Amino acid sequence: MHTFLIIVPEGGMLFEAAGIADILMHANRLKSADSRKQSYEVTIATTQPHRVVHGQSGLNLLADHRLSDLDPELQRDTIMITGKGLSEEENACVVEWVRRAASKARRVVSVCAGALLLAQASLLDGRQATTHWRLLDTLQSRFPKVKVERGPIYVQDGKVWTSAGVSSGFDLTLALVEDDHGFTLARDVAQDLVMFLRRPGGQSQFSRYLLNQARRPGPIRDLQSWILENLARDLSVEKLADRVAMSPRNFTRVFTRETDTPPAKFVEEARLDAARQRLEQGTEGLEQVAVAVGFGNSLNLRRIFERNLQLTPTEYRERFCSLHVGAN
Repeated sequence: MHTFLIIVPEGGMLFEAAGIADILMHANRLKSADSRKQSYEVTIATTQPHRVVHGQSGLNLLADHRLSDLDPELQRDTIMITGKGLSEEENACVVEWVRRAASKARRVVSVCAGALLLAQASLLDGRQATTHWRLLDTLQSRFPKVKVERGPIYVQDGKVWTSAGVSSGFDLTLALVEDDHGFTLARDVAQDLVMFLRRPGGQSQFSRYLLNQARRPGPIRDLQSWILENLARDLSVEKLADRVAMSPRNFTRVFTRETDTPPAKFVEEARLDAARQRLEQGTEGLEQVAVAVGFGNSLNLRRIFERNLQLTPTEYRERFCSLHVGAN
């Protein structure tokens, strides 16, 4: 039996805790029809004296326990913090409790801003960790001993797992299910809950080419739109520079200034995103996908996937292919 304690902060997004609990309970249902042999025992705790957690949406969640009533010295399988609270006093209570409880737990996990509390408890010192992309700089500046990972949706470093914001906690939870019971159960849970199969931890928190859209309307933003519609064409720096009537050197300088990324990198990331979509949603062969998005051949496609996602295109399709298509 895996005991799973979820600490829910005041004023957060309640669907994180509720969704994580639903994923674990569904794993129970699929693992065994005998409820006496459940894999997970989920408990929700709050710092509030009345056990009612008020969400930012106006909805409320009734917790099983007040955190102050739980003994941090007990052995637990997994402790998860789904965010940080509204006050420093509340956060300090969570930090002190988790600091005492961590040595007795097999895993300590955070979602979103919960990583800040793990860091405050010194549990991330010397470890790789991530959080919501808006908090990455805060995590790094306040806790310089943490090895902040800026791209992944979740990171495991030893017994400590951290994830990015909001729904990435669901990806992390599926990863925990896989860690406990294997890929097949995690896949079955994802399919039944109509989720894409678990995203790999190395996948970016967001689409890079959307994040790197030019800051203001003009030739560079127009060029970006054109690139996304013409990925199979020759998108070398020289060709792109010619399209906006600039020298290659000046074009690279202007494009990088406007988007915070060099043009060649933007093109590669746009093609990678397009390839991912085709693998998720279609049945084309790898060679067809590679040609359609401008990578030329399946060898280049594989090289780009392994470098950016630490997966081959075939592995990616097996994990993410839409249910109505089936994996190839």
